[in-house]
Formats: sequence, structure tokens, C-alpha cells
Amino acid sequence: MRLDINEIMKIIPHRYPFLLVDRIEELVPGERVVGLKNVTINEPFFAGHFPQAPVMPGVLILEAIAQVGAVLVLKDMPDRNHKLVYFVAIESAKFRRPVLPGDQLRIEVTVESMRSKFGKMRGEASVDGKLAAETQVTYAVVDREEAQDRP
Repeated sequence: MRLDINEIMKIIPHRYPFLLVDRIEELVPGERVVGLKNVTINEPFFAGHFPQAPVMPGVLILEAIAQVGAVLVLKDMPDRNHKLVYFVAIESAKFRRPVLPGDQLRIEVTVESMRSKFGKMRGEASVDGKLAAETQVTYAVVDREEAQDRP
């Protein structure tokens, strides 16, 4: 199953400049998802990270992994417009190579465990077949109203 940017924005609430997935290439419900992020010099973070040697921040690579995973979690959830997917933990994050302007980040996320409100996924981000980052993400699904009620 492929999803374009308009379909992705119907599933997750992220928007520019924080939407970090451009397309879903493959999606097997409850199992795995593959997404793409086209990294361009126009990304707002490159203005300060680092102006003379632009590198995509590692935390944003992890966020891209989480967003691709959130598409998998929310895609078939009937009331997804009333839900958010939160990070609960990031474990074993490793960065193997820098991600630069002009790169296309291929993000593959596989389910390790999935319950109705919690789960674990393993994510890998690569460029041209070379691993750039990897991590294990634990997530929680919460009601949007519950998230807004917090002080």
C-alpha cells in the first residue's frame, strides 16, 4: 500500500515544518511500514545546524522514524482523528552516518509488540542502502482531548 502526502496528513496531525515523512511506500497493517523523507537544503533546521556544513539533526531522524511508525499505528484505527501517538521511550538509538541535503531517507519500521494503547517498534533510517540511524521506540496512543486537558 502506498500513501501520498495528502493521505499521510489525513492520518497523522503533523504539519510543516514538522511533518518529516513525504510518502509511504509500503504498509502491512500490524507488521511494518516503509516511508520516505526527501531532505532538502530548504529545511528550516539547516539554517542553524550547521550553516557551513548542514547535517540533519539526529533527533529529527528519530522523529521521522516515529512519524512513519505513527502512520502504521493510526492507519486503520477507526477513531484516529481523536488520537495522538506519543513517544514513551527511545532505546538503543545509534547514528551511523550523517544525513545531508539532497539525501532521501528511507525509513523502515517494524512492529515488535502492539496492543491497543501501547507498543514497541524497531526503526531504521538509511540513505542509498546505507544505515544512517536505528532505534527502538515505545509509544502510547492517547485521546487528543486527554492531551489537551493536561496543565
